[in-house]
Amino acid sequence: MVLSIDRGLHWTILVLTAVLPHRWRVRARYRRLEKLQLRLLERADLLMIRHPKTGGTWLRAMLTHLYAQHYGISQRRVFKSDELSRQNARLPRWAITNGLASWEKVVGQKFSDNDPSLEGKKTLFVARHPADIVVSWYIQYTKRTKRFKRELLEWEAAHPIERDTISREDFIRHPDFGLPWLIHYHNFWAEQLKDRDDALIVRYEDLRLSPAETLARINGFIGEAFSDEEIRATVEFGDFDNMRKLEKDNYFQNNSLKLRNPDDPEMRKVRRAKVGGYRDDLDGELLAWVESKIDQELDPIFGYGGNPS
Repeated sequence: MVLSIDRGLHWTILVLTAVLPHRWRVRARYRRLEKLQLRLLERADLLMIRHPKTGGTWLRAMLTHLYAQHYGISQRRVFKSDELSRQNARLPRWAITNGLASWEKVVGQKFSDNDPSLEGKKTLFVARHPADIVVSWYIQYTKRTKRFKRELLEWEAAHPIERDTISREDFIRHPDFGLPWLIHYHNFWAEQLKDRDDALIVRYEDLRLSPAETLARINGFIGEAFSDEEIRATVEFGDFDNMRKLEKDNYFQNNSLKLRNPDDPEMRKVRRAKVGGYRDDLDGELLAWVESKIDQELDPIFGYGGNPS
């Protein structure tokens, strides 16, 4: 099994603070995880910034497969920080973060300040149509998100949220978790990255519809020498049906990729992976509100508007 010192430190913080009362626990975790995030950022060669349900885990699984083919490392442990470099010292250390929520927002602050510590670090931002994100994020947050993450996110939220009772529509409209937040999130990173020559914005939709071409573009950006044949094999590996099978078989060693409840299809990590699937889930006034808000407020750099294609 591939071990990660960084992930070990992460879980050590959670375990050692578990016995504290709620308020003390959350504050202690926030401070310590914030310091750990800064440590990961400082040591990283490459950054991947993504919100949950943007396909970031899928992309990391495919990149892990590419590294495995090219360098002979394990493809069963999807990297999140130092897993690659611990297997081969020539491989980069990644920092995977949303960069703007909870303890991870220290990353966004570094970009806002144009901090010199970012020099020499390439940043890959994974975008997705916010309407597709918010529908999947509602399911993720209410069914899969770990308790410690919910506590930290809810601790600084200006508006309370009840995970067990909130309706999908109320979640979508929620200012701290729903569509307004996702638009703010994308706009923030568009502003930070659009003029940086060391940043690449990749859309989930392009990765789904043109996976080989998009992986080749990422390949060139991060400076790897993955061949066309390696990319072709990885596209087959990352196919939706194969990823579903791998999840069912508990192929990956990451706990976050384990199948939680085989009887509940909404509990799958690999759920539908459909471009524009929000149109199947939403209708009427809510659909109109979602698309209008995106049309009016989302930075046009992403090319979404009300149409995911």
